[in-house]
Amino acid sequence: MDQRIDLLWPQVHTLTLLGQLASFTQVAQRLGLSKAAVSQRITELERAVGQPLVQRTTRSVRLTDAGRRLVEQTGEAFELIARSVVEARDQAAQPRGLVRITAPVALGRQHVAPHLEAFVRAHPDIRVELDLSDRLVTLAHEGFDLAVRHTSAPPENHVAWKLCASRALLVATRAYLKRQGTPKTPADLAGHACLTYLRPGPAVWQFERDAVGDEPEPQRLSVVAQGPLRAGNSEVLRDAALAGLGIALVPDFSAAAALRAGKLREVLPQWRPVGFFGDAVYAMRPWSPSTPKAVQALVAHLRAALAGGFGEASLQSPSASPEGNHAAP
Repeated sequence: MDQRIDLLWPQVHTLTLLGQLASFTQVAQRLGLSKAAVSQRITELERAVGQPLVQRTTRSVRLTDAGRRLVEQTGEAFELIARSVVEARDQAAQPRGLVRITAPVALGRQHVAPHLEAFVRAHPDIRVELDLSDRLVTLAHEGFDLAVRHTSAPPENHVAWKLCASRALLVATRAYLKRQGTPKTPADLAGHACLTYLRPGPAVWQFERDAVGDEPEPQRLSVVAQGPLRAGNSEVLRDAALAGLGIALVPDFSAAAALRAGKLREVLPQWRPVGFFGDAVYAMRPWSPSTPKAVQALVAHLRAALAGGFGEASLQSPSASPEGNHAAP
């Protein structure tokens, strides 16, 4: 084999990542290199093959047809190499290596990050990188080993472990409810200051209630919620409710501590908000034939730490194995 081609494997791998991420900056962060070093690798590869592989503009990065063909033909090989290295490493007696995990900002700050100290103390050979972002990242393309997600339906092409159940809550302070009145039905919310999550279009809150009395069927109602504040973060909405600005619809993990402390009160507890937030918290990763031991260890730790959900804590041993609860496609 031509030695010159042997020396091009790092450059080809860099092109593969560039095809996935479409960003010199993200590729540089992924590889721990400078942008200049990434650009130099691409230039060297283009010089070796004798044609352009990347189209660069001030706004975007795209592969040429030749670049796409090269990535398509070599991408699976690099994935196989990565899996083989992980499997070889996992033959060691103790879990080791780097686990990159991503989680939404509010959920990650409140209920993932607080449990990582105990985990890294118990597993000195495992390093953890936690990325908090409300952006829905592509795990495989961006190099994450695990995601914590608040959802009702994990993707079918992922392995998912349920960490705990979750639900949405309407909350407000006693002072606000005393001042403005306590809603008796979802329709009453039309006359209240509603603190809503920032999503496209009007904020439509939907509710369900089990059959009661003379009503043989469950009821479902919806209301267009309007108020002084919309935000894309549940902690912001919770804090606005704590300040007495109105009634907030938030996931239980953001409101639990304030409810236990008596600072917030649940509104319309007989009605279930539906369709807005997920009904469970999952740890998930793209499907693969095996899961690295370091990832298994972190999943087991989080499952044990969050086993009691977001009500009263019910801690279990973090040594419990996550195996057997895979939701494989």
